[in-house]
Amino acid sequence: MLSQNLTQNLKYAYYPGCVAQGACKELHMSTVALAKALNIELVELKKASCCGSGTFKEDSQLLEDTVNARNIALAEELNLPLLTHCSTCQGVIGHVDERLKQCQQTDPTYINKVNSLLEKQNCVPYRGNSEVLHLLYALIRDYGLEEIQKRVTRPLTKLKCASFYGCYLLRAQESMPYDNPFKPEGMENVFRALGVEPIYYKGRTQCCGWPLSSYATTDSFKMAGKHIQEAIDCGADCIVTPCPLCHLNLDSRQPEVEKVIGQKLGLPVLHLPQLIALALGVSPKELGLERHVVSTKGVLEKLGF
Repeated sequence: MLSQNLTQNLKYAYYPGCVAQGACKELHMSTVALAKALNIELVELKKASCCGSGTFKEDSQLLEDTVNARNIALAEELNLPLLTHCSTCQGVIGHVDERLKQCQQTDPTYINKVNSLLEKQNCVPYRGNSEVLHLLYALIRDYGLEEIQKRVTRPLTKLKCASFYGCYLLRAQESMPYDNPFKPEGMENVFRALGVEPIYYKGRTQCCGWPLSSYATTDSFKMAGKHIQEAIDCGADCIVTPCPLCHLNLDSRQPEVEKVIGQKLGLPVLHLPQLIALALGVSPKELGLERHVVSTKGVLEKLGF
């Protein structure tokens, strides 16, 4: 698919998810600021519900499918792709969309059951004629890295960034057409377009530990601590993630992680839109960088703020 921005402005049905509108509002702020800087129109799906973060299916696969079929149908009603900036939401909603599209061919009775439940709630039916797309790959596929590079006004050449993809983005769906699920380069290619030096380390494609945090907190924090320490050892100035849940576990809980592993870390964690928007000249204040638990002061000082 050619970059649409060459002929028209990009427009998406924006699914912000729960965390970016609650515990980490700076992530929603930065996505909106980035879209404005790139002249991308986001139509927020204000009637959308939580994707369930993978927990709905523990009780009922039908529940997860129906809730997220509704989320997708809201985007379909606008005749727009559903865009999310959350790896977890992408993995859950994208997988539901993938499964339901397969059912349209193999098990239409199941689709009818899902749509019957939606109808009872006066919701529009799922039709399977849109797509679910993470912001990272919308920028790469639709906008184009060359176009982003042209709009860089503040090259981040002094910065070394370690990506943290999160597991849902890479491996929750059967098909991953935009990246290698085990050796991805999407974020690293974005980094290069901004002038950033990518830092490679083993943990960048692994789980942050968030799914364990509610029932195996110590193990969750040990997992997060291992990844953060590895990124530090490899020379990273910060971690950059496309997932608000990973952001929660790696940034908001980093002081607790430090207590569990008995070691000081202090590594800033940025959401992907924050990093890109900084390079485009958006101010740190507009991106909510002062809201982080782990101070971003060191990163900003490297960039001359």
